[in-house]
This record gives sequence, C-alpha cells and structure tokens, in this order.
Amino acid sequence: MKLSHSTTTKPIGGRIKQRVSDFKVKEITLDGRTCETSFDENGSSPTILQTIPIQPSREFSQLHLDLEKFNVDEYNAVRILSRFLGTSKKRLGFAGVKDKRGITSQRISIFNPDIERLQKFGSKNIKLSNPEWKNERIEIGNLTGNKFEIIIRNIELKEKELKKTINQCLKQMKKGIPNFFGEQRFGGIRNITHVVGKNFIKKEFKKAVMLYLTSTNEKEEERIRNARIELEKTNDFSKALSEFPYKYRYERIILQHLIKYPNDFIGAFRRLPKSLQYMFVHAYQSFLFNKIIEERLKEGFGLNAIKGDILMEGMPSAPLLGFESALAEGKAGEIVQKIMQEEGIELNEFKVKEFPELSSKGASKKISLIPEQLKLLEIGEDEFNENRLKAVISFSLGKGAYATTVLRELMKND
Repeated sequence: MKLSHSTTTKPIGGRIKQRVSDFKVKEITLDGRTCETSFDENGSSPTILQTIPIQPSREFSQLHLDLEKFNVDEYNAVRILSRFLGTSKKRLGFAGVKDKRGITSQRISIFNPDIERLQKFGSKNIKLSNPEWKNERIEIGNLTGNKFEIIIRNIELKEKELKKTINQCLKQMKKGIPNFFGEQRFGGIRNITHVVGKNFIKKEFKKAVMLYLTSTNEKEEERIRNARIELEKTNDFSKALSEFPYKYRYERIILQHLIKYPNDFIGAFRRLPKSLQYMFVHAYQSFLFNKIIEERLKEGFGLNAIKGDILMEGMPSAPLLGFESALAEGKAGEIVQKIMQEEGIELNEFKVKEFPELSSKGASKKISLIPEQLKLLEIGEDEFNENRLKAVISFSLGKGAYATTVLRELMKND
C-alpha cells in the first residue's frame, strides 16, 4: 500500500542500512535513562559484563541488564542467551523488539539466572552490561521510547541543496507527521505478515500457514525462493524440510510439525514463539490503521481532528481494530467503516475461537507523530558510494513509533 507524505519538501533519496553501523537504536527506559552502545562500525566492542552484584534478597529475583546487539534479531539474541544459561526463554523479559540490521541497545530482565554461568557469557555480536537486581520483570511496553542515530547514504543532491532540504523537512516534521506503522511491521521484503494475520482472522488457517511458508520475493536468496516455490507445487513437507536452509528456523519448526501432522496447521503455528504468533494479527491491525490514516489524508482532513474523533492526550486517534473496539461516530467513524467494508472484515472476527491466542480486543493509537530532538548532525562525502553524499540525523520517538516513518518523509522513495 502506497502511503502519502505530510511534508512538502523534495525527496533527498538515498539508502538506509547499507552498513550495519548506519542504524543505531538506543532504548530510553521508564526512568529516562538511555541505554548506550559500544560497538564500532566493524562490530567490535570493548564492553564486558561487570561483576554481578550479590542478590540482595529473594524478593529481588530479576536481574536487569543492558543488552547490546550487532546485526542480531531479538528472538535469536534471546535464544542464544537462554541456551547458554540452560534456561527457558520465558525467563527473559524485554520491553520492545529492536531492528536486526543495526546496532541496538535495550534493557532486559532474567529471572534468577545462574550467576556464575552468566558471568562467563561471551558472544561476538551480543554484549551485556550494567547488571542490577530488581523485583519486577521487564514486560513488553515497559519503555519510554527510543533514540535513533541514522546514516542515509548514496544521496545524489549537492551539499548546499541537501542541507537546505533536510532542515526544511525537519522543521515541517516538528508540527507532526502521520503516525504510520513502519515497513518492518509487515515482514520485510516479502511484506506478507499482515496478510497471514488476515487469513488467521478469517479462519483460513491452512492458507495462512502455507502463505507464510511459500510466499516469495525476487530479493530473497535463490535457494530459499526455489524451496518455497517447490513446496507450493508439491505440498511435500519432508522434501521442503531438506531444502529450507537451517537459518530459516521458524519455517523449519512449522515443517517438522506438519510432517507428523499434515493437517494440523494451528498446531504447527503454535510451535512458534508466542511473541511471534501475536505479530501476525498485530500486523493486520497495523495495516488497517495505516489505511484509516491514509483515507483521512486522501479526503483532505490531514492530521486534524474531525467530527466524532476520540482524542488521546488532546490528539485524534484511530482504532487498532479488535472485537471490543468502540468505533467513533461522525465522519471519523464513517472512515473506519469504509476501510472495514473494503477489507471485508467485521469486529467479531478478531475473536478466533479455534486459536484464542490470536484473538485481540483492540486498542487505539494517535494518528499524529511528533519526533523529538530532531537534528542534522553531519553532511559529508559517502566513503562507500563514489560521488555521493551521506547525511547523519538523530531523533527520539515514543514507544510504538517507527524510525522509518520519519525517514520516509525525508527520503520520499519508499
């Protein structure tokens, strides 16, 4: 789905995440502390885990630590750490999922870890620091936001024009931009996470699972693309398991279950981590939310309040649709109803009796996003793209907001 821009400046184009170190994310904790990063551009870090203090009492059962990652996804980092400790992944808590391709830092908690063993933890791309005992687990949403420092590369504009354009765009963004969910919410290059979620909502369980296994994109590696195509043709789960590379562990987990129980698609999907299962329905809710904002923009309302809007902190909101969603009245409600009709979806369908874990009551989210501390840090020659410029920008966002939403207003190349 193509989304509108709220800024009127010309595109600067360019590319993000060309190098892992081009994208830095630092979590801002509930107490306002920013988790720092120590990895350099080559993935080296001097950080070592300090001596873990003695546990004050049994009440303090949660060890909080800063977790830094270099080009590692959240679920893999948790898996590596829990496997090293010989404990369940359920004992680890974190506030939000961070990007894989980048240098990220965040606060995590571990329930009663083996301290002697944890003290020996070592990983090239994962670092732990700042240990502290607490009595509460870190849960999803237990953060204030994130601070970003991002390098945009391969920019063709001249330096004077680039600086002027960026500064004008940052000034416009301070008035607010559409609070769209970012592209990573929808599954990267295959862009199917929300479609899989919709199929679960529509109780098309086989269709949902097979779409996840077989949907392809030309940017994928040839080996996995061919394996997906072959599985779609043959439905041969055993053959697919031998052809799917080991790094596609979630697909392989599903295939292993389907080899034993060929028609148990719900059971196969239940083998995935719960946080990953939820992501598919959440992605569909996010897709609908984006469509609602886009419709408001198309009809000329912009980000302004309209009749029937439900306000959050004085700002218009839109629903993340679920079976308990209370729809707005007036024009705001009409827009939501229009999107639901286009999608052929009803609120009661978000209660999935056959797969209750994927049911969702719904929520609301502000339609406008105001980035904080927007700064242009540097413009210079791009050392990795000849005759091109790079721009370094930084900003902070509250929880639930996406850096790519800010970047697309600047780059305008989607």
